[in-house]
Amino acid sequence: MAETIAPTDHLNATIPIQWYEFNDAAPARSLCTDCGVSRTEEPSRCASACQFIKPDYDRAEITAHGRRRDAENPEEVYFGVHKQMYTARLSQPKAGAQWTGITTTLAEQLLREDVVDAVIAVGPATDDFWKPVPCVITDPDQLAQVRGMRMGYAPVVACIEPALASGYRRLAVVAIPCQVYALRALETELKASGKLDELLVIGTPCSDNTYTEHFHEFLNLLTDTPEDVNYLEFCTDYHVEMRFKQGGVKRIPFLSLPLSNLRSDFFPMTCRTCVDYTNSLADITVGYMGGDGQQWLIVRNKNGEHILSLLQDQLVLTAPRAAGKRRGSVAGFIENTRRAAGGLPLRKMPNFMRPIMGKLMPKLGPKGLEFARARIEMKAAEAILHLEQKHPKRARHMLPWFIGRQVSGYAISTASVQQDRHVK
Repeated sequence: MAETIAPTDHLNATIPIQWYEFNDAAPARSLCTDCGVSRTEEPSRCASACQFIKPDYDRAEITAHGRRRDAENPEEVYFGVHKQMYTARLSQPKAGAQWTGITTTLAEQLLREDVVDAVIAVGPATDDFWKPVPCVITDPDQLAQVRGMRMGYAPVVACIEPALASGYRRLAVVAIPCQVYALRALETELKASGKLDELLVIGTPCSDNTYTEHFHEFLNLLTDTPEDVNYLEFCTDYHVEMRFKQGGVKRIPFLSLPLSNLRSDFFPMTCRTCVDYTNSLADITVGYMGGDGQQWLIVRNKNGEHILSLLQDQLVLTAPRAAGKRRGSVAGFIENTRRAAGGLPLRKMPNFMRPIMGKLMPKLGPKGLEFARARIEMKAAEAILHLEQKHPKRARHMLPWFIGRQVSGYAISTASVQQDRHVK
C-alpha cells in the first residue's frame, strides 16, 4: 500500500492535500502502466481490470454509458460513445492554466456544488515538477495546485481504497485512458459491495506518455535551461510550445523536434499499443486534438452532461470544425512505423526541407476533427504493427473491432483485430 505523505510544505500548501507516494517499484510485468490496481489490496484484479491483458471495450462502454459505440456512426467509431462534442474555452481563463483551465474548474465545481466528496488527481512531486504523484483533494481551492500536464506513470487507481476508507463515497477522478479502463472495471464491484456510491470521471486524451526520466532527456534537447520550463504542449498548429518561469515562450515546429536523438524506447510499448487515445470510458473527455486551438470536449453520457452543466455559464462553446486532408500524413506515418517495428532505419526528411514543410503543415495539414482523426488512425496503426511484431499472442486479445475500422482505408493488415460481435 501507499505511504501517506503529509503535504504541509508541499507546494507551500496552506491546507493539506492527501498525497500518496509509492516508494517501491511496480510489480514487474510486460505492458504495464502502473495504473494502481496491482498496488491495491487485491492485485489479482489486474487480470480483469487491465487494458493490456484482455480488454472488453464493448462491455466496458455498456457499463459506463449504457450502450457501446455505434458501429454505423463513423464519429463514434473514431471518438467513442458521445452525446455532444464542442470546442470550448473558459470565458475568463484561469491564470497559469495549461489552456484556459477547463479540467481544473470542472473538478472544482464538483466539490463546490457538493456533487462529490473528493477528487482523485495527480500533482507534481516535491522534488520534480514533471513527475506525477496521485492525491485525494477535498477542498476546491486546492485543485489549482495540481493543474497542468505531468509526464510519467502514476498509480491513481490505488488511491480509491484510502479515499473510501476515509469515508468519501462519492468520488470524481481525473485520469488518462489506461487508468480509466481499470477504474470502470472496479466500479461495478465497489458499488455492489456498498463501498462506493458515485464515480464521476473526467478523462484527458493521453498524448503518448513516457517515463519522467525520459521526458527530462527530451527537455534537455529542446532548451539550455530545462529547469526553467513550467509548461509544454503539443499544439494542433504543428508546434510544441514551451513556457518558462520568467515568462518567456518558445515554439518549435514538429518537424524541427530532435526526435531522432531520442532513445528507441522513449515511448514505452504500452503507449505504442494503446487503443483508447480519446479516453472513451470517461464521462467527459477534455483534450486538445479536435479543438483547433481551443479545448475539445466530448460529452459521453448523462453524468458528462451534468458535469458540464456546472460550468455552462462560464464556457464559450462552438461546434468543432474539420479542415485539410489527413490521408497523406497518416500513410507516411504508417510506413515509418512499419519500418520501425521491424527494426529498419526510418526514412528521414532532408534538413533543408524541414523549414519549408514546417511552414506548410499548419496551412495544408489536417485541422480540428480531421487532425483528431489523423492522430487516432496513426495510433490504431501503431498499435496493430507493434503488437503483431512484438507481442503477436496478445494482439488478438488487445485489438478491438473499431481499431480495424479506423485503419480500413490504408494498406495495413487487420487480421489480428477482433471482429465486431454486436454485443448488446
